[in-house]
Formats: sequence, C-alpha cells, structure tokens
Amino acid sequence: MEKKLKIRDLTLRDGQQSLFATRLKQQDIDPLLPLYKDAGFYIMEVWGGAVPDSVMRYLDESPWDRLRTISKAIGGKSLLSALSRGRNLFGYVPYPDTVLEGFYKEAIKNGLNIMRIFDALNDIDNVKESIRLINELGGIADAAVCYTVDPKEEAPAEAPKKKGFFSSLFGKKEEAPAAPKKIFTDEYFVNLAVEMERLGAKIITLKDMAGLVNPSRAASIIGKLKAAVKVPVDFHTHCTPGYGLASSLMAILNGVDILDTNIWWFGEGSAAPAIELVYVFCKKLGIEVDVNMEKVGEIRERLEGIRRNLADFDLNKDKFPKKFDPLKDTLPAEVDALFDKAIAAAKAGNEDELLEACHAIEAHFGFPKPNLLVKEAEVPGGMYSNMVAQLKALQASDLLDDAMRLIPKVRRDAGLVPLVTPTSQIVGSQAVLLAMDRRKGNPDYTQANNQFISLVKGEYGHTPVAIDPAFREKITGDPTEKPYDVSSYKKPANPEVADLGGVPLASNSEEYLLLELLPNVANKFLRNRREEEYKAKQPAEAPKAEAPAAAPPKSAADDAPITGEVFRAPMGGRIIEINVKPGDKVKKGQIMMVYEAMKMENDLEADRDLTVKRVFVAPDEVVGTDAALIEFE
Repeated sequence: MEKKLKIRDLTLRDGQQSLFATRLKQQDIDPLLPLYKDAGFYIMEVWGGAVPDSVMRYLDESPWDRLRTISKAIGGKSLLSALSRGRNLFGYVPYPDTVLEGFYKEAIKNGLNIMRIFDALNDIDNVKESIRLINELGGIADAAVCYTVDPKEEAPAEAPKKKGFFSSLFGKKEEAPAAPKKIFTDEYFVNLAVEMERLGAKIITLKDMAGLVNPSRAASIIGKLKAAVKVPVDFHTHCTPGYGLASSLMAILNGVDILDTNIWWFGEGSAAPAIELVYVFCKKLGIEVDVNMEKVGEIRERLEGIRRNLADFDLNKDKFPKKFDPLKDTLPAEVDALFDKAIAAAKAGNEDELLEACHAIEAHFGFPKPNLLVKEAEVPGGMYSNMVAQLKALQASDLLDDAMRLIPKVRRDAGLVPLVTPTSQIVGSQAVLLAMDRRKGNPDYTQANNQFISLVKGEYGHTPVAIDPAFREKITGDPTEKPYDVSSYKKPANPEVADLGGVPLASNSEEYLLLELLPNVANKFLRNRREEEYKAKQPAEAPKAEAPAAAPPKSAADDAPITGEVFRAPMGGRIIEINVKPGDKVKKGQIMMVYEAMKMENDLEADRDLTVKRVFVAPDEVVGTDAALIEFE
C-alpha cells in the first residue's frame, strides 16, 4: 500500500510571511474556496497569527467574517486551523483563563477545527491551559515545539601574556574554558513534545519559524519524535536561509505525517516549500500526496493573477518564478536528475550534496536565492532587518557587526531564549543597545529596553535556562523572578460612542474579544462599523442647492519645506504615543515617541538636546520606513 503524506496548506495565512499576503482581501479569497473544497487538503491554516490584525488594519474587514466565510465554503472537507501564542493568544498580554476560554469558544463556534499553539520560550506553563480548553470545547489541540539553535560560541578573548618563570611554577594552573553546554538538543525538543502529548495535544508540530533547521537536524528530530509520541507529527519550516526544501525532504523520508506547504506563487523564498516541488519528490519516492493536485493547479492559476494585483506590496514583484505544472510539464533531463540526486543524497545523509541539488532546483524555477546572512548569523530574517533599521535610526550602522557578535551574550544572559517572535526582536534590540554602550565606554546594559526588562523579570514566562539572580537584579532592581500575574488583568472598556447614537463600541461578544486582543486596531475598525450602521439609519437628506462648504484653509506651515533636522521612522510601523509638541525643548535620552515595529514597542529617544519644530504624525497612524516623524529647529 502506497504511503500517504498529508498536507497543511498555509497559503491563505502564512504565504510569503505576511508581505503581500496581508493585503489578500476576502474578494480575492472567495473565488478560490470552491477549488480548495475540492482540493481536499488535510488542513488549511487560514486564521490566527497576523490575520486578525492585518484584515482589520489594512483591509477594514472582520476577522470573524473571514473565518465564517471560509468555514461555510469548505464545508468540513478540510480541517481549518489557526495559529495562537498560547497564554498570549495574538498579543503579548498574559490573558486570564476566562479570556482564553471565551476566545477559543467563539473561534470554534465560527468554524475553527485546529488551534496550533506555541510559546516563544517553549514554556509548557504558557500552553497547557490552551491545550486543555481547545480539547474541552470540541477543537483539536496542535502543540508546537519551537525550533531554535544554541548560540555560536563568542569570539575568544585575547590570549594571556606569557607568565614569568616563578609564576609558572607556583601560580594557579590555568585551564581552557569549557565550551557552553548544549541546551537545544534533539532530546530537548522530544521531551517537550512528550509532555505536550501528555497534556492532551492531538498533533505535535516541529515549528521552525526562522527556517534554521538543517536537513540533518530535521531527520534526527523528526525520527525521534515519531518514535516518542503516538499522535501525528507535523513539520513547519521556511526557505529563507535555503534549508526548507531539503529539510522537508528529510522529514518525509523520516516518517513525518503532515507537511506544511504553500502553493507555487505563495511558496519558497521566505515562505514554506512549494507543494509542487514536494509532489515531484513524493512521486519519485512512491508516496502519495493526499491532495487533489488538479484542483491545486486551478488554485495556482488564479493565485498568479492575485499576486500580480498585489505588486505594490510585493518585494519580489519583478522576480516571479517560472510557471510549472507538475501534472503536465515535462522536466528537462538535467532538472529531473537534480531531484534524483537530492533523494540519493538525502538517503545517504550527504547534506552538502542534498542542499546543492535543492538549491539548483529552486534556481531553475526562479525562486529567491538563500539568504546567506540569515544562514550564517543563525537569526530570523525579521530580527536582522529590525537590527539594521534600529542602527540606522541611531546613525550607528557601522555597529551592526558588533551587535551581531553580541547576540550570543544577550541570549545567554537572558536565559538562552529561542529566537522567535517576540524574543528575537527583544534580543536583537538589546544587542544593539549593548553595542552602543560599549562604544560609549559605558558598563554593559547601561541601556535596557522595556521588553528586555520584562523578559528578565519573568513576565514572558520561564526561560529555558534559569537567569542569574545577580543579572536579574542588575537589570530589574530585584533578584527574584516575577512571573506575569493574570490577576492584575483589567478588561478594556467598551465605551458608548456618543456621536454615533450612544451605542457601545463593541456590539457583541466576538467584537469585544477583538478589543481585548487587539485594542488599538480594533478600536478604529469597530468605530467604522458603528459609523456605517449609524449612517444607514439616518433619513436621506434632501439635496441642498447651495454649494458645499469649502474645506478649512490649510496652514502654510503644513506644506512648508523641511529645512531642519528630521527624525525618521526606523522601519514601517505604528505610532503608539507622542510625548512632544512643537516648541518643546527635549533633552538627550528623553523618550519622544513610542513606536510599534516588528511586533514590538520601541521607545524613540533623542540622541542630544533638541528643540521640536513640527510633529508630522498622530497616535495610531501607520507609517512607512523613513517617513518623517519630527522636525527639529
């Protein structure tokens, strides 16, 4: 009997890592759904992660409507899954059990089948309640083990000077420093998975959000997971540093039950491997891809047009891959041979040849080249780009190499946290501040960002390695671990909108949940809904004969050319708080704005004494990279 490989399709949630996919409107998705229904994917991941935020923020659409619409159209032919951060759901507030239960109940009621639950620290305490609730409410708990690597050893210090004769005789014998103990072994991940299964997980996912698991580790971890747990094992990775396709092949050969893929135009690059390439491998291996590939082809044809229409948001709009239909197109002999070479290398455990063959396959079809910087640094691509942007804003781009070298130190000091969202951004930002401290001749950690302080306190959860109490006291002022306290959680207000008839901002439980989970973006979204309803109830106004009132005159200062020094956005993000106004004299180190970027809140400080001339933005405004924020005299 031919072995079957089940597929979890990520196209509608994680396609291209939320670049152009965040602008995927419901009207784009709707024509695809009948085809998806017939395609028969085992699982479709369509919700959670960035989706609830992005559909409200960028598209002014309801995330609940999206889930309901997809569920109705699919009609149970595929299981629908979402991504959740356990205790933190979609944000990083530690929610009490009542919020978790209310959210999961609403999600399952609206058509969700599987909740994939992960925690940035791999802290079991942060996921166990979600596992219990999902199962009790009739869903399927999919527990994700977050893959990460041990940091590279720091560069050795300068060799000590040669000792004199007497000191060499009578002095204490020096020993070479021991290499740091390996934490993220195969057994580390397997033990987590076993505990998650014991807690009730019905699927175990090895979730490699940075694409850092190389083929040999994929083989060993998947093989050991299959031997240790009874539930299905899923493999999730990305192709950013060039491992994704090869590691997926290794996972298949080592018995993985479910593989996460994307459809051609939304696959490879920063996304998961393309199902079409996986299909070619499986056909050669005698493994059935448990999907109707003809229907996948019909979806693929429509996705090309959708992606081209989203070109304004596509970083690779001029570098589309070649068209390819694995059911109809004959591969050139030399390319077909590359697939055979990759399989042979994988079976022989020859990682170098396997990667060489897979990279050649991807190059033939025109997919993005591996990001070697991410590969060598062993950090997520988003973390790297955030550090580059932060240093640019600090006018210290030349410190990038120093900051990158300091990442292992920051990770170790902070309990060896995995580099996944949000800890990757926290560690990266702190490494930048540490590099700045050393340049200025300050003691290490003179500057510490707010998120790093919270991490060291314990508010994000238990770190893989206990933090040195002396270091915790240095950073937080107290050596004692202070875990999050859900008893301090305050439910957000649901104010009446006075100018729209005095109705509550959130009209039902699902809307109120949006206020709880995503308060800033939900506030604007819900106000738009109430405004639409209010206008629909108003009687039609008789046309007026007089001309409409002229718009208020625009101040000449608004359009005045920028002549002073400008503080610009370090990267695309959202303004949370503005602490200065025109005429203010700010001091060096004063926080002028709080800015959200890469899922983190960042304090934007003055690097010297300045006087504010103009402020170009307002709270909750979304701005692009290099947008002018403040002009100084």
